[in-house]
Amino acid sequence: PPPPHPPPQLPKSPLFSGDDNLCNIPQSLPCSPPKQSKKENGPPLPFTPKGRRLVFEDQLASRSPGQRDRAAAPSPGQVRARQGQETPRNSERGHPSEREDVRVGLFKQEGTCYQQAKLALNTAVPDRLPAREKEMEAIGHFLKKHVCGKRAGSLYVSGAPGTGKTACLTRILQDLKGELSGTKVIVLNCMSLRSSQAVFPAIARELFQEGASKPAGRDVVRKLEKQMTAAEAGHMILLVLDEMDQLDSKGQDVLYTLFEWPWLSGSRLVLIGIANALDLTDRILPRLQARANCRPQLLNFPPYTKDQLTAILQERLGQVPGDQVLDNAAVQFCARKVSAVSGDARKALDVCRRAVEIVEKDVRSQTLLRPLSEPSPGPLVPKRVSLCDVSQVIADIYGDRMAASQTGGADPFPLQQKILVCSLLLLTRQLKVKEVTLGKLYEAYSKVCRKQRVPATDQSECLCLSGLLEARGIFALKKNKETRLAKVSLKIEEKDVERALQDRVLIGNILASGLP
Repeated sequence: PPPPHPPPQLPKSPLFSGDDNLCNIPQSLPCSPPKQSKKENGPPLPFTPKGRRLVFEDQLASRSPGQRDRAAAPSPGQVRARQGQETPRNSERGHPSEREDVRVGLFKQEGTCYQQAKLALNTAVPDRLPAREKEMEAIGHFLKKHVCGKRAGSLYVSGAPGTGKTACLTRILQDLKGELSGTKVIVLNCMSLRSSQAVFPAIARELFQEGASKPAGRDVVRKLEKQMTAAEAGHMILLVLDEMDQLDSKGQDVLYTLFEWPWLSGSRLVLIGIANALDLTDRILPRLQARANCRPQLLNFPPYTKDQLTAILQERLGQVPGDQVLDNAAVQFCARKVSAVSGDARKALDVCRRAVEIVEKDVRSQTLLRPLSEPSPGPLVPKRVSLCDVSQVIADIYGDRMAASQTGGADPFPLQQKILVCSLLLLTRQLKVKEVTLGKLYEAYSKVCRKQRVPATDQSECLCLSGLLEARGIFALKKNKETRLAKVSLKIEEKDVERALQDRVLIGNILASGLP
């Protein structure tokens, strides 16, 4: 009889190191077989799509007994696969990550309309600007007359924020790019300057070519004037200064210098200034009025009306194929509310885009939670943005202060602006001063609103309303780095306040009651 096998010995703890850790194991640990050349193994075995080799019977017969045993023994992955086949419930349910991928794929198909709507509602410069054809025609005529005709001149563009001033000018410059090919175009945003005097070095950096010595210090203005009046240069210079009211300085030397440049002897400069104030050149630069040839051409952009904002939103949404993402009632509601306070097209676009994002998030959550057995909704727009969605965004962003604004009839003067004018009138009458700070005006305005049971705006929106009234020529606003310290004054007579405001009943009650 064969000798009995010795009793198996258990391996030692892995804490031991050295050769004796494996000395009591009768055979070595399983590992990958050593690599062999193609001549020994024969032709390479084919691969499955997952990278596993296919083993056929003739190839298995030609192997050694040890190789056949290893090939016949199932791998841990094959064992798990067989266990999965034995459980039909698990196979039907699928892996959670695969299920989530399916959900995301379904949402991508259904949410394409939302992505396109958000792109269409961005605030970038569009190909066409509705309700601004007249203003664009005036700017185009000015550029062709002065830049293409090589005649120096200046243009001052005013209007409330979001009325399309910069967008119209940018679109015209892009359309006239071929005609302005020989012109040096310099576009600066004065909000990015540290001080009003910093505008001259900024112009010099853009005007002088690379490698040329750039003037510094006090010589920069003299060098710029020499460059602009040099006859040998030949080409025209178009200088566009956005947010020009930020160059307000003591004595207004910066603004005077800029507006006098086009009228220097032999000047080749065409200046276009953009700001919110309607009467910047009349109120801040009276010296220009004394010289008729230095007066710039004026162009005002009025705030958008309800119909104009509706046309803008509908044209943007018309770029999205398929059914309209926003309901017509929601579009008109947004246009009416935004035009009641500011007439800012950018705010209207932001409100609609935010409403689309909220509905998109809601649809995505419903898509991820829907069982796979249920069919896909099918239509291109699973859920349309309704009036309630837009109303929710307006309530979240602006609160209830827009709800009190009236837009009925032909009155273009919103209620909040009327109350703010009356508050300033009562405050200046009580304090016996001509101008007050915005902080004091906001306190008086809040008291009047509480007394009349009308929702009041916040302080930042009060500054925006003051800017709109400044564009109307009713307020004079002196901005300050701190909002509460901005100076506000009334530019119309007290007896003309009621005549300028059409709501005689409410305004009469406010004026008769006085400040609380």
